[in-house]
Amino acid sequence: MIEAAMIWNEPNNKSHWDPEIDPEWVQFGTMANLAADAIAAANPQVTRVLGGISPIDPGFMTRMKNYGVLDRMNAVAVHGFPLDWNLWQIHEWPSKLDEIRAVTDLPIWVSEVGISTFGAEEVQVWGLERTAELLKGNAARIQWYSLYDLPREWEATTRHREAEGSSYYRHFYMGLLREDGSPKPALEEFAKHTPEMGLVQWFHYQDHRLDDAVAWMKRLGVTHMRTGLSWADSFRPDALDWFDRQMQALEDFDVTVTFCFTPEHRGIAPHHTSAPQVPEEFAEFCAQMIERYAPGSSVRAEGRVGASALLV
Repeated sequence: MIEAAMIWNEPNNKSHWDPEIDPEWVQFGTMANLAADAIAAANPQVTRVLGGISPIDPGFMTRMKNYGVLDRMNAVAVHGFPLDWNLWQIHEWPSKLDEIRAVTDLPIWVSEVGISTFGAEEVQVWGLERTAELLKGNAARIQWYSLYDLPREWEATTRHREAEGSSYYRHFYMGLLREDGSPKPALEEFAKHTPEMGLVQWFHYQDHRLDDAVAWMKRLGVTHMRTGLSWADSFRPDALDWFDRQMQALEDFDVTVTFCFTPEHRGIAPHHTSAPQVPEEFAEFCAQMIERYAPGSSVRAEGRVGASALLV
């Protein structure tokens, strides 16, 4: 069911990690080291992936290397949205991957790439075709973001929301399916690139789209996908029941599960982007999820998330 565990999502993006609290990413590095060690102890067969970076920044990757984070990973991941948010053009994808290859020998996953239909649905068709040309055979994993548009009454998980202007509203149009479940023109193009290309679909707590999403992914020939188990959501009522339902529904896929989002009451600041007060708690959450959904044959060692993983 779970083939890979991704530690955080876009840690070098201020919408997902607070640079005012942790400007040098020292606290993130400590947390990532603890989490990677905890996941390895729970099941060493699960691939450990550094959360996809956005922007694609070799300087950040070098910093993680210097902190010992990459020594604990089996792969690193990048995210790219050149037609929506990035300040580079789509044809630069190969050179962007080469920038990361220059600082690490680990396999590179493109764990989020997508194009919104904010301006026109035809743009997504062309962009998907061109993305496939540039990335297939050039990355160890490619996961398209996303299957569904985000419902308009929901909020995108980004820090400044409407203050971001049109950049914020593009979050709502990234799907191959519209909010009502009807296909966009790019869906047919996407089906030409499975199973090599997978999908990303974040499921909100008690997400009504779960079963339909599974049916669509099977229809499209998807074999690997990426989703998230939120540390913040784990404090909701009946959270484990929801996690169980989600992971059972996805059991026929090779799943990359992303662990991220700080509970408000456990962060240094009351926000999902905050570094946690006690990073060992995030590591413990990661270990518990792996033990529940991808149990290994070995028993966790005492002191698994101890001081050896801390940055000094």
